[in-house]
Amino acid sequence: MPCSKQPNHFQSLMLLQWPLTYLTMFLILQPLFIYLLFTSLWPLPALYFVWLFLDWKTPERGGRRSAWVRNWSVWTHFRDYFPITILKTKDLSPEHNYLMGVHPHGLLTFGAFCNFCTEATDFSKIFPGITPHLATLSWFFKIPLIRDYLMAKGVCSVSQPAIDYLLSHGPGNLVGIVVGGVGEALQSVPNTTNLILQKRKGFVRTALQHGAHLVPTFTFGETEVYEQVLFHKDSQMYKFQNWFRGIFGFYFCVFYGRSFRQGAIGLLPYAWPIITVVGEPLPLPKIEKPSQEIVDKYHALYMHALQKLFDQHKTLYGGSETQELVFL
Repeated sequence: MPCSKQPNHFQSLMLLQWPLTYLTMFLILQPLFIYLLFTSLWPLPALYFVWLFLDWKTPERGGRRSAWVRNWSVWTHFRDYFPITILKTKDLSPEHNYLMGVHPHGLLTFGAFCNFCTEATDFSKIFPGITPHLATLSWFFKIPLIRDYLMAKGVCSVSQPAIDYLLSHGPGNLVGIVVGGVGEALQSVPNTTNLILQKRKGFVRTALQHGAHLVPTFTFGETEVYEQVLFHKDSQMYKFQNWFRGIFGFYFCVFYGRSFRQGAIGLLPYAWPIITVVGEPLPLPKIEKPSQEIVDKYHALYMHALQKLFDQHKTLYGGSETQELVFL
């Protein structure tokens, strides 16, 4: 795949620290905490685990974001690697709460993370008075240390209680849900725009129950940064991927990109521009128990708004005039 530029090594290292930080916490720091329990330093991990017990419900009660973490300079280098930008098409009034559909999932959701979990693209200046939260798998918040790091960046659990809490408080809360979920990761192939959305209506029902405005977004370039090896549905590898998802909650995807050495294959993403376009909010009435007919109505309106957003911007950000958005 052609690249717009070759990032420097420092930018590549700053990008790699993102997944490596989680691996370090999981594979090194957590075992170290367990080990310290059997040493003279046992009070340190013991105090953390007591605090963890007392703090267990925090991810479902708005989390605990840190402006300091969100403003780390490392995120600006992360942003500049691709680069990543955010485009506002309409203002978001801080007098309302919002449920934002994030499309597409891609493989690692670089755009949504950088735009909504950091201040590298100046989200708070572009949308003053709006507090963004990006929802992810609930079980991540059961892992010591990792849960705290996620919450510091404004990441929240995708569980219903967590989303209900944020949308019932505020105003000015914006909750981003990657509607296609982990299943959409297998659709992440360059030059494709396949979204799992046709039957995903729970987010619309939740928005109606809280009277939250729906906000469509589309991230151009998200599916272009990696090549993915796809397997036939009858193959053993595909069966393994489904088994893996059943255990861990996400797919074991086989993908590749670039390396530190120009022209070589590696696990670094291609330096392809990633642009998240935030669409016009769709006002919804507050209905405590919306009927299926009402949910279907606003789901159709949301899909139409997303389609319109895609069509208006696709030729500006690397797509062709004939490229179509496919809803699965």
